[in-house]
Amino acid sequence: MKTNYSTRYAASPKDVKNYDTARIREEFLIDNLMVENTINLVYSHYDRFITGSAVPTKTPLKLETIDALKSENFLDRRELGIINVGQKGKVSVDGTDYVLEHKEALYVGQGNKNVEFSSDDAQNPALFYLNSTPAHKVFPTKKIGRNDVETIELGSAETANARTLRKYIVNSVVDVCQLQMGMTTLKPGSSWNTMPAHVHDRRMEVYFYFEVPSDQAVCHFMGEPTETRHVWMANNQAVISPPWSIHSGSGTSSYSFIWGMAGENLDYGDMDHCKINELR
Repeated sequence: MKTNYSTRYAASPKDVKNYDTARIREEFLIDNLMVENTINLVYSHYDRFITGSAVPTKTPLKLETIDALKSENFLDRRELGIINVGQKGKVSVDGTDYVLEHKEALYVGQGNKNVEFSSDDAQNPALFYLNSTPAHKVFPTKKIGRNDVETIELGSAETANARTLRKYIVNSVVDVCQLQMGMTTLKPGSSWNTMPAHVHDRRMEVYFYFEVPSDQAVCHFMGEPTETRHVWMANNQAVISPPWSIHSGSGTSSYSFIWGMAGENLDYGDMDHCKINELR
């Protein structure tokens, strides 16, 4: 078993204007996810958000604390969201087992001490995508199946952004402190996500792109509405979106992505829209 973690610091929008492509990718792109028999974590100073993955094969993987948390256990002062984008697997939380099929989720509340990940089939493992945020209160651990989510149809074929949004870990589905997670899938013939774009200064966000064919890509747009930048994304990569940044993308083929948010409000619709013809 192996656990890796790295730290990303917050950046001023004034500084990001001067970043070249390599620096933008270094600061915001997370490209080491879904490595077999490994837990990879990235600790961001934007709302102390942790993005990570766990891919157990022959033996279970235990979620261990990291130095940045200064705590005995990973969840002593945190909550955790898990979505399985691989094959059938299991998450054990303090001795209770939760089976997660493809695209099922689990919310794990603050204070749990032992979290372990395992796959039913080592040759076709579960791919657990992880988001974690600081927590101020204990809420029960809860599984969210595909029939438990809130579903919203957005966009249209005429504007190439027809998509299905599924809310997994939101306060209307499960009790949470601040973590929010969901999944968006583009419909055939559509390529744009989160368009019209928006910002929300009250919370940050991370996008995890998956189901991207190996010979295709998604171009993710970030930055201030009048100072946008782009990051080319491959399958199973994530990108950090600061509170001052738009977060939108367009793919060269069909794809899905998981959005995770943290901040001071839980109102999904609380956002500041950007007019498309004013983006620069």
